[in-house]
Amino acid sequence: MPGMISEPELDGQWEAGRPPGPAVEPDAPRERVRGPRRAWLGALGGAVAASAVWAGVLTVQDRFGDAAPRIAYRHVEDLCKLGLPAVSASTTQLTGDYGRHEEHPALDWAYCAHGAPYTEGRLSFDAEVLVQLHKKDDPRTEFGAGPTGLGGIGAMAGSGGEVEQVPGLGERALLTSRVGGSRLEVLDGGAVFSLTVQWYGGPDTADPDEDAVRAAMIEDMRALMAALRK
Repeated sequence: MPGMISEPELDGQWEAGRPPGPAVEPDAPRERVRGPRRAWLGALGGAVAASAVWAGVLTVQDRFGDAAPRIAYRHVEDLCKLGLPAVSASTTQLTGDYGRHEEHPALDWAYCAHGAPYTEGRLSFDAEVLVQLHKKDDPRTEFGAGPTGLGGIGAMAGSGGEVEQVPGLGERALLTSRVGGSRLEVLDGGAVFSLTVQWYGGPDTADPDEDAVRAAMIEDMRALMAALRK
């Protein structure tokens, strides 16, 4: 079970790879957009067939009608403009170097990769932000169920790490920490927000204040959600 962390104090290498990211041109974040299942009535008779048809109608209405997830946030085309001021203050000055966005009937998403120039003898930092607005499928059934390995938002390689719940942030928020980075994921209705911060350095390079970095991630996430709220 995930642990709990309090605010603003926090009690507490993953592989490279980023879906939508600078190295690989993605078509969209790796989210499954599911369609209605086909009902195969076969040779059912009378009342049984009618019941099956009615159940199928209810299923379609539930998935694509009144049960569409609530979205209290707007889509933004240039996510990089919002920046990561708190994370930059706790690490190094990060700038939004690469942004992408797409809009689809079932899913709108916006992405930004942040980086900083390399400095000899100092830690290198990068960050990724992804905002997904699920307009048909409810993301709550799958939130937090995937691998927790870092190495870019949506990276599927690797798992493990320490996972903690963050209270007071959306409907549910999970903070995953591993050697060399942290990821904060927030679910709020049909919106899913992800912020990943990673750092790299030589064997003699001092590690950052990880508690300060995680606190900054929560601060920037809160500001991002407020900026995009309708």
